[in-house]
Amino acid sequence: MRLLIMGPPGAGKGTQAKAISANYEIPAISTGDMFRANVAQGTPLGLEAKRIMDEGGYVGDDITNGIVADRLAEADAQQGFLLDGYPRTTAQVAALDEMLGEHSLDGVIALQADTDEVVRRLRLRAEQEGRSDDTEDAIRVRQQVYADQTQPLLDVYRERGLLIEVDGLGEIDAVSTRIFEALTSLADNGPERVH
Repeated sequence: MRLLIMGPPGAGKGTQAKAISANYEIPAISTGDMFRANVAQGTPLGLEAKRIMDEGGYVGDDITNGIVADRLAEADAQQGFLLDGYPRTTAQVAALDEMLGEHSLDGVIALQADTDEVVRRLRLRAEQEGRSDDTEDAIRVRQQVYADQTQPLLDVYRERGLLIEVDGLGEIDAVSTRIFEALTSLADNGPERVH
């Protein structure tokens, strides 16, 4: 399966991506993880990405598109993948369409989550993991950037018949079950809203 998982920062995409990856035996490809690895290694890309992420922004399309294209070309992604954190803009949707060509996405999972709950989750994660990119101000900026730039992508994927909206709140296993049921339903009947 070729999948994309979307939702506001802190909605549980990373956690659910691991479950989806294991269940369908496909690599979970997280642009955030790729950028954080570069930050940890102190690469030029990592230093620039850290500056942008610390301000609550997103790394530019050119850099992001190139990193994703290289990753999708790797052997383990040839039979399927799950994208997490990409695309974030309509320009990135067009770039992804070009990368995939005739092998388009099979489904787009959109996790729904209350903003106050997302802020609480991210503040807790920042304390547990010591993440400098999760200050409250940066969290609020990312939530607004998501609403302004990424939310419109949901309409694009809805029009293509690929969107599955899933309630992202609750126990991790319950959310995973909702996702797996929704993907089965997509394969059988087409997209629907799942609660």
